[in-house]
Amino acid sequence: MDFLDGYVVRARLFPAMLAVAPALVFLLVMVGGNYENLGLPEALIAVTVAVLFFAFADIARRFGRRAERKLFATSGGRPFPTVLRHRDKSINVRSKARYLDFLSRELGEEAPTAAQEGANPAAADEFYVSCGDFLRERTRDQSRFSVLFAENVSYGFRRNLYGLKCPGLLLNAVAAAASFWLIYRASGANLSIYGVVLVVSAIHALYFVAGVTRESVLDAGHQYGRQLVLSCEELQRAAA
Repeated sequence: MDFLDGYVVRARLFPAMLAVAPALVFLLVMVGGNYENLGLPEALIAVTVAVLFFAFADIARRFGRRAERKLFATSGGRPFPTVLRHRDKSINVRSKARYLDFLSRELGEEAPTAAQEGANPAAADEFYVSCGDFLRERTRDQSRFSVLFAENVSYGFRRNLYGLKCPGLLLNAVAAAASFWLIYRASGANLSIYGVVLVVSAIHALYFVAGVTRESVLDAGHQYGRQLVLSCEELQRAAA
């Protein structure tokens, strides 16, 4: 039951729900206080909407991955290989040397030196990408690597929400415009009802404009990449 997976719910479903929040509030307001009159057709619609949320989660993932490709094409690459590069200062030199030595033994390849990395960055990055693949496969135990899992969820949440930024703001504008029109048509009589939608739309727009940014995704990606490297500590202890 993948849809109950903690990562899917928090990193994919939650961004999808946030993106459609104003539209969802608008629909709930339109239903109004007629809940007691809801019958089987309405119940089936409610179930269908619940299932659609998980379809939205898949859409959030696809939008997020598309945004990710564009993002990393202009930011120097994914969290791997950047964190393991000698010129990256996220991890202190001595610790990084130990991690590279460990990864070199596990992969059966020589880790590039700082001079080799400078002379051939692409070849060095290939080794670092292999390190990232190796570490991801060895750190899938969520309870054992709980901090890494939390960082992965944070990154997935921000990436997918960033991918949904434009569609989310568009839905926001549609819901707000529809609410304004219904208030205007009723000469302000609907203000107390649809004013809720306008408040939600305003908060939603502020959050998406100020909080859902390229920098927030890059920061979360960097933190995840750093924590993935630090998982070498646990893997080394287990191998000792």
